[in-house]
Amino acid sequence: MKPGELRLRLEQYLALRGALGFNVRAEGRLLARFVAFAEQHGLDTGLHAHVAVDWACSIPSRPGSSAPARRLAIVRGFLTHVRAAVPDCGVPPHGLLASPRRPAPYIYRTHEIEALLDAARALGPRGALRPDTYVTLIGLLASSGLRVGEAVELRPRDVRLDDRPPHLIVREAKFHKTRLVPLHPTTAQALRRYQERRRKLGYDGLAETFFVSECPGPLRAPSVRRTFVALAREVGLRPSTGPGPRLHDMRHTFAVARLLAWYREGADVRARLPELSVYLGHVRPQDTYWYLTATPELLAPAAARFASFAEQGGG
Repeated sequence: MKPGELRLRLEQYLALRGALGFNVRAEGRLLARFVAFAEQHGLDTGLHAHVAVDWACSIPSRPGSSAPARRLAIVRGFLTHVRAAVPDCGVPPHGLLASPRRPAPYIYRTHEIEALLDAARALGPRGALRPDTYVTLIGLLASSGLRVGEAVELRPRDVRLDDRPPHLIVREAKFHKTRLVPLHPTTAQALRRYQERRRKLGYDGLAETFFVSECPGPLRAPSVRRTFVALAREVGLRPSTGPGPRLHDMRHTFAVARLLAWYREGADVRARLPELSVYLGHVRPQDTYWYLTATPELLAPAAARFASFAEQGGG
C-alpha cells in the first residue's frame, strides 16, 4: 500500500459500517489509534498480522483483562476488509490472544438485596437525593433485569409511569436496539416516589437523565459500580479487597427468578424463554442461557419436570 492509503481505507470501512447501521464512534476511535500506530512505526504500507497483535498488546490493561483480545477482534474485522482490495494484507487468525472466561454469576438472595438497600438508605450527604437515587436504582435493577448502563441513560420521557401498563423505553441499548420494559406495579410506585423526591429537593432540571448525580449532572455507570462495591463490602457481600458479587449480577438474579417463577406456575419454560430474551434485550435466545445459572432452587423444579416427563414416556 502507498503511504496514507491505510487511513483512506479506514474512512471507507467506517462509512460502510455506518451505512449498515452500526454505531462506529468507539470502533472508529480505536481503529484510528491502530492506523496511527502502524504509520508511526512505518508499517502501514506492508501490513503483517503481527502488527495488529503488537498494537493490541501495547495499550496497558489490567492483568487477565480481555481488552487486548477485544481490540484485536476489532482490528481483524478492519484488516479483513482491507485484504479484499490488498491481498497481501496480513489478518491475524482467531485465538492468538486468549479471552478470559466470563466470571461465574452470583445469584443474590432476597435478604442480601434488602441489606444492600438498607446500606444505600444510609448514604450521605444528609438531606441529599443520593440515598434515594441508589435505593431506587438498585431496586430497579433487581426487579427489571436492566443493564446498569441502560438504567442511567433513561430520560424522564422514557419512564412512562402513567401509561397502562407502566413501562420504560430503553433506547439504543446494546446491539443498538430499542425496547419496551413493562414494570411491576411496586417498581413503578418506587420510581414515582423517587420522581417526587427529586422534585421536592430541587434536582429537576439538573440533568437530562432520570437518575441525577450530586455533582450535579447525570449519574454515570462507573460511579454507580464503585458505590455498589462499597455497599457490598459494607454488608459483607464482598471482601475488603479483590473481586466479589457485581452489580451486573442483579441481571442474572432477575433471569433466574423469572425462570423459577415459571416452573412454579407450571408454565412451558422452553416456549417462554424467547419472551425473557426480548425483555432482557438479547438478540438471540441463546444469549439468555448464560443468565440461567443452575441454582439448587432452580434445579429442583427442573428435575421434577424432567421426572414427570420421563414417567409419561417422553423421548
